[in-house]
Amino acid sequence: MESLVAQACHYIDQATGGIVPPIHPSTTYAQPGGQARPGGYSYSRADNPTYGQVEHLAAVLDGGEEALVFSSGLAAVNAVFETLNMGEHIVAPRVMYHGTQDWLRRIAVKRNISVTFFEAASLDMLEKAIASTQTALVWIETPINPTWEVIDIRAAAELAHNANAVLAVDCTVAPPVTTRALDHGADLVFHSATKYLNGHSDVIAGILVSKDRTERWDEIKLVRTLSGGVLGPFESWLLLRGMRTLFLRFERASQNAMGLARALENHPALEAVRYPGLESHPGHEIAKRQMLNGFGGMISLLVKGGAEEAKRVAGSTALFVPATSLGGVESLIEHRASVEGPHSRVPENLLRLSVGIENQDDLLGDITLALDRLL
Repeated sequence: MESLVAQACHYIDQATGGIVPPIHPSTTYAQPGGQARPGGYSYSRADNPTYGQVEHLAAVLDGGEEALVFSSGLAAVNAVFETLNMGEHIVAPRVMYHGTQDWLRRIAVKRNISVTFFEAASLDMLEKAIASTQTALVWIETPINPTWEVIDIRAAAELAHNANAVLAVDCTVAPPVTTRALDHGADLVFHSATKYLNGHSDVIAGILVSKDRTERWDEIKLVRTLSGGVLGPFESWLLLRGMRTLFLRFERASQNAMGLARALENHPALEAVRYPGLESHPGHEIAKRQMLNGFGGMISLLVKGGAEEAKRVAGSTALFVPATSLGGVESLIEHRASVEGPHSRVPENLLRLSVGIENQDDLLGDITLALDRLL
């Protein structure tokens, strides 16, 4: 799989022998006699060879039937939610990526969609939430952003399917390099491709992958075409280029994060280090089953004292950049509650680290020095 991805599915241009897929900027395509050419392209709001290449690679990575690329992660999320009818029920974690939760709260009010939030660490609460009314969609993340609880995908799929509901899994922080949610029973996989898939902090994009070609999937494709939420050809080409180094980047980030998590676990300025790769993490055993090639680069630190102390740490690093987002080659730090705003349920003393691919000793020295200033 790693070799297949590095070579963009063994791409070779038949006309020139070029080994890099080209950019196709055309918005429209000639159809002599009213018939589409062999590629089936007619207008780039529906399909384009450049993002078609990205979609093929994404489907291969996740083991799905088809994939769709979108102009942003939230555009992809919205396409899924747009398939819900008025009055239907969604179940989602109480703590999750705040953009998705904000959108759920909006459609709950605007479109009479009922939403039940559950505690991520409790399968019992998930089961009760699903059974509370007729559920159409179960949306989960694993690990949960930014507290990093781990949800058992296979168990969640069984609960969802017993209720005739669809399970969609946000695998943004656990890309198919390490977790293939469809193999564990999920129906849909979502990636904010801005993050690990692209990995260079220069593209906003989203990807959905479907296990099967279903009526809901066809409707998602229609929503994208009608809403125009497609990714531009150049951005698609950049995303494809980023995906070709995904295995290497994720491996290095995971190694760095594990080293930092172990070194910081007993730091006197911290209440806790949250990282699924630590044996002390409550969801470690589930993570080991689901995350087969590393636990990723995301760590959260709970700073002793509270919000002000956490903000002081975030503002005093030299190598960790104080910025939002994650999954890039550079390491980032942020006070997450400030970013999420008034609806945030994140602890006020939580710092979220996105560990990049820099030298591990340099990263550890930087964050340790910032923490030591609190003592």
